Amino acid sequence: MTGDDTLQEKAKQKAFRLLAVRARSEKELKSKLKEKGFDEAIVGKVTERLRELKYLDDRAFAGQWARNLGVNKLFGDRKIALALREKGISPPLIEEAIAGLRNEISETEAMMTWVRKKVKSQSIVKMDGGYKRRLAASLMGKGFPLDLIFDTLNRSKEECVNDGE
Repeated sequence: MTGDDTLQEKAKQKAFRLLAVRARSEKELKSKLKEKGFDEAIVGKVTERLRELKYLDDRAFAGQWARNLGVNKLFGDRKIALALREKGISPPLIEEAIAGLRNEISETEAMMTWVRKKVKSQSIVKMDGGYKRRLAASLMGKGFPLDLIFDTLNRSKEECVNDGE
């Protein structure tokens, strides 16, 4: 084994360990390997091999990550798109991942679920303006669009949040 082969094998083993912890985008994995001191050529060869072996797949990663953020953390589309962009996912794959997620739970449903958890048995109608503003700011921070937030918080029917109770 030559020195390059040894370094490539070490990089591949490091990549496997990183991927065992959690799925990663190609950009994330490359960045981690470079942080560990592997040069660009070795990192390129390793990531190419991992793509061939289907251990590295940005489309699958984007779908999983979007689902985690949209279903488990109840984020809006803007925040999901930002998180995926930061992980190096291309805009077409981001759109595809969010569309797939929204087949499972709409952005409105995610927001309403989060609001129900946050306000518990309170009625939005009876909330004071300050609480509604803080609630709106929290929803904006979770990536929901302003028009959806305002429509929800300005509804006059109590069922908006307390449906079924």
